[in-house]
Amino acid sequence: MSEKPTGTLRFSLDAQSPHTLTPAQRKALRRRTDDEIDYSDLPSQNQVQWTRPGALVPTENKQQLTLRLDADVVAFFKSTGRRYQSRINAALREYMSAHKKAV
Repeated sequence: MSEKPTGTLRFSLDAQSPHTLTPAQRKALRRRTDDEIDYSDLPSQNQVQWTRPGALVPTENKQQLTLRLDADVVAFFKSTGRRYQSRINAALREYMSAHKKAV
Protein backbone atom coordinates (compact mmCIF):
# COMPACT_ATOMS: atom_id res chain seq x y z
CA MET A 1 0.00 0.00 0.00
CA SER A 2 1.13 3.51 -0.65
CA GLU A 3 -0.35 6.66 0.76
CA LYS A 4 -0.25 9.86 -1.25
CA PRO A 5 -0.12 13.30 0.37
CA THR A 6 -3.75 13.81 -0.74
CA GLY A 7 -4.83 11.07 1.64
CA THR A 8 -5.67 8.71 -1.21
CA LEU A 9 -4.78 5.15 -0.35
CA ARG A 10 -3.96 2.84 -3.22
CA PHE A 11 -4.04 -0.90 -2.75
CA SER A 12 -3.64 -3.71 -5.25
CA LEU A 13 -4.31 -7.36 -4.61
CA ASP A 14 -1.61 -9.91 -5.24
CA ALA A 15 -3.16 -13.25 -6.18
CA GLN A 16 0.08 -15.06 -5.36
CA SER A 17 0.15 -13.87 -1.75
CA PRO A 18 -3.32 -12.76 -0.66
CA HIS A 19 -3.70 -10.56 2.40
CA THR A 20 -5.09 -12.37 5.42
CA LEU A 21 -6.69 -10.81 8.45
CA THR A 22 -5.32 -11.46 11.90
CA PRO A 23 -7.70 -13.01 14.43
CA ALA A 24 -7.94 -9.60 16.15
CA GLN A 25 -8.85 -7.89 12.84
CA ARG A 26 -11.52 -10.53 12.13
CA LYS A 27 -13.02 -10.06 15.58
CA ALA A 28 -13.08 -6.26 15.17
CA LEU A 29 -14.66 -6.60 11.73
CA ARG A 30 -17.41 -8.89 13.05
CA ARG A 31 -18.23 -6.40 15.84
CA ARG A 32 -18.64 -3.52 13.38
CA THR A 33 -22.23 -2.54 12.58
CA ASP A 34 -23.65 -1.31 9.27
CA ASP A 35 -24.08 2.17 10.78
CA GLU A 36 -20.31 2.43 11.24
CA ILE A 37 -19.59 2.14 7.52
CA ASP A 38 -18.63 5.46 5.92
CA TYR A 39 -20.38 5.87 2.55
CA SER A 40 -19.50 9.56 2.12
CA ASP A 41 -17.09 8.90 -0.77
CA LEU A 42 -19.72 7.07 -2.87
CA PRO A 43 -21.65 9.00 -5.53
CA SER A 44 -25.33 9.63 -4.88
CA GLN A 45 -27.66 6.85 -6.00
CA ASN A 46 -30.79 9.01 -6.00
CA GLN A 47 -32.87 8.83 -9.18
CA VAL A 48 -30.84 5.85 -10.42
CA GLN A 49 -32.76 2.92 -11.85
CA TRP A 50 -30.91 -0.37 -11.64
CA THR A 51 -31.69 -3.21 -14.00
CA ARG A 52 -30.64 -6.82 -14.06
CA PRO A 53 -27.75 -7.55 -16.45
CA GLY A 54 -29.99 -9.94 -18.35
CA ALA A 55 -32.75 -7.38 -18.86
CA LEU A 56 -32.10 -7.24 -22.61
CA VAL A 57 -32.45 -11.00 -23.02
CA PRO A 58 -35.93 -12.12 -24.12
CA THR A 59 -38.02 -13.26 -21.19
CA GLU A 60 -39.33 -16.44 -22.81
CA ASN A 61 -38.59 -19.65 -20.99
CA LYS A 62 -35.27 -21.18 -21.88
CA GLN A 63 -34.72 -24.90 -22.21
CA GLN A 64 -31.63 -26.73 -21.11
CA LEU A 65 -30.35 -29.21 -23.67
CA THR A 66 -27.24 -30.96 -24.81
CA LEU A 67 -25.94 -29.66 -28.11
CA ARG A 68 -22.83 -30.78 -29.97
CA LEU A 69 -20.98 -27.95 -31.69
CA ASP A 70 -17.70 -27.95 -33.57
CA ALA A 71 -14.73 -27.23 -31.29
CA ASP A 72 -13.64 -24.17 -33.28
CA VAL A 73 -17.14 -22.65 -33.01
CA VAL A 74 -17.16 -23.10 -29.22
CA ALA A 75 -13.59 -21.77 -28.96
CA PHE A 76 -14.53 -18.67 -30.95
CA PHE A 77 -17.53 -17.83 -28.76
CA LYS A 78 -15.61 -18.57 -25.55
CA SER A 79 -12.85 -16.22 -26.71
CA THR A 80 -15.38 -13.37 -26.79
CA GLY A 81 -15.69 -13.45 -23.00
CA ARG A 82 -18.28 -14.23 -20.38
CA ARG A 83 -21.86 -15.06 -21.33
CA TYR A 84 -20.71 -16.67 -24.56
CA GLN A 85 -23.74 -19.00 -24.42
CA SER A 86 -26.02 -15.96 -24.64
CA ARG A 87 -24.13 -14.83 -27.74
CA ILE A 88 -24.54 -18.28 -29.30
CA ASN A 89 -28.26 -17.99 -28.56
CA ALA A 90 -28.34 -14.50 -30.16
CA ALA A 91 -26.58 -15.81 -33.30
CA LEU A 92 -29.09 -18.64 -33.56
CA ARG A 93 -31.94 -16.18 -33.06
CA GLU A 94 -30.59 -14.02 -35.95
CA TYR A 95 -30.42 -17.09 -38.15
CA MET A 96 -33.98 -18.00 -37.19
CA SER A 97 -35.23 -14.45 -37.91
CA ALA A 98 -33.54 -14.34 -41.31
CA HIS A 99 -35.09 -17.65 -42.32
CA LYS A 100 -38.55 -16.69 -41.07
CA LYS A 101 -38.45 -13.66 -43.41
CA ALA A 102 -37.36 -15.83 -46.34
CA VAL A 103 -40.27 -18.25 -45.97
